[in-house]
Amino acid sequence: MSTSEIATVLAWHDALNSQDIDTLLQLSSDDIEVGGPQGASQGLAALRDWATNAGITLVPGRMFVHHGIIVVEQTATWATEPDKSATLASAFRVVEDQVTSTFRHPDLVTALAATDLSEADELTDN
Repeated sequence: MSTSEIATVLAWHDALNSQDIDTLLQLSSDDIEVGGPQGASQGLAALRDWATNAGITLVPGRMFVHHGIIVVEQTATWATEPDKSATLASAFRVVEDQVTSTFRHPDLVTALAATDLSEADELTDN
């Protein structure tokens, strides 16, 4: 586990949630893959487009880490329905302090299965 990988993913969330698109792009590789329930795309232009238009806030919760893969359980809210929230999870790959891919999953179980991580990979304070 690398502290810098975790810090990168947390900073990525902060940038997304504050709509600091420049920082979000700096934390991401040029060929980042972005995927979710509406499909996948690649590159910084696609990330910029998604981050600008999705109207989503993702508050990180539990984290699972193994060899550059980080799965984050998140509380999501959308600008179009601010009183409604959902718990979902995203899988990140971090290489040299840049997010190279992020894929949103409907729940933690699905995200862990997609990445071959398990409850044993949970980041704890111990």
